[in-house]
Amino acid sequence: MKIRSVEPIEVAAPAGESSSPWSSTVILVRVTTASGAVGWGEAPTTLMTAPVRESVREVARFYEGRELEEHVAALRDFEVYSFYRSRSMEATSALSAVDIACHDLVGRAAGVPVSTLLGGAIRTRVRAYSNGWYSDCIEPGEFADKARAMVRSGFRALKFDPFGDAYRTLSPEGLDRAVARVAAVREAVGHGVDLLLEYHGRFLPEAAVRAGRALDAFRPRFMEEPVLPELCDALRGFRRAVATPVALGERLLTAADFESFLRRGLVDILQPDITNSGGFTYGREIAGVAAAHGAPLAYHNAFGPVQTAATLQMDAVLPTFFLQESFEASWPEWKRSLVRGYAIESGEFAIPTKPGLGIEVDERAVERYRSDVMEPIGPEPPWVIAGTWVRRPKDAPPAPPASRRPPPRRP
Repeated sequence: MKIRSVEPIEVAAPAGESSSPWSSTVILVRVTTASGAVGWGEAPTTLMTAPVRESVREVARFYEGRELEEHVAALRDFEVYSFYRSRSMEATSALSAVDIACHDLVGRAAGVPVSTLLGGAIRTRVRAYSNGWYSDCIEPGEFADKARAMVRSGFRALKFDPFGDAYRTLSPEGLDRAVARVAAVREAVGHGVDLLLEYHGRFLPEAAVRAGRALDAFRPRFMEEPVLPELCDALRGFRRAVATPVALGERLLTAADFESFLRRGLVDILQPDITNSGGFTYGREIAGVAAAHGAPLAYHNAFGPVQTAATLQMDAVLPTFFLQESFEASWPEWKRSLVRGYAIESGEFAIPTKPGLGIEVDERAVERYRSDVMEPIGPEPPWVIAGTWVRRPKDAPPAPPASRRPPPRRP
């Protein structure tokens, strides 16, 4: 079971097909053994598509030519050589994808799901919350209509960003609009549905606190990344001023990062991302930190289907599992076609029990959508659900994936 090759493969939305929600590109990683066995991993993009793709090639040098059973040793060797790993999302994303693929291969060879390799599943199903459902929503009534539709499909938890194009500061009018959107959704779905409010880590502390106090009234289950990440120490004051729990973690890369945030009183609910925080190998360490602090875990999951499959295997063994993010109900067709083997029904995932990640990747679809483009720039950042900052004309063609277009000017 010697590792023969580690290959990054970018797939992207075809011309003419919208890719809201996240994201228009996906980085898959195919690890192939000398016998021809294949395992799959995934890494995030979000305006770092090309750097992550190249970082996979750096990581590959530590794995290629080694026995598959030595894959954790290869990861530890990369730690020694990669001086900036603990602060480089490109490095940890590449490492995560390869780690996921190696676990997929080991599980397939052993005939067991990855959850068995991690100690054994303690649950067979997980409750999910829907994200991405509110594309092209600006007015409160638009949010309400789409929220009702998601609840009719079976979801009992919805996450959304009500802040429009506000960034860093939040005007009184901007806060009023956010309150109106959240109020409309709460009225539409009632109090039997959990609301999860996404700030996208974009506010100065004063603006975040004003928003938090105003939105507490709607009893959200959590508020995600309320302040700019570089101002994370302000989260202590936010938690004192705002009643709703704070969730974060998609930008934290190591178990030590998560432990530090918990110890300093900066977070209530942890949201690691298996595709940038070290895959399953580091995922076990993060789960241990969360269990030691009694902290709920709600894995971030906003990219592609291999990520979802890997995350579900992690969910199966978490002592403090809370909720699972899902964009699946709002995916474009090209992304749906990449993988078979799991499904979401009535707001829940059944955890795959077939060997490895429990999925089959459609390599014909992978080849059909193979690409080397960067994510398009504008008119909204790639972390925005399309049509929530800028109203998209219904008859307008999608923006081409032109990596050299200048970013839009802000007033």
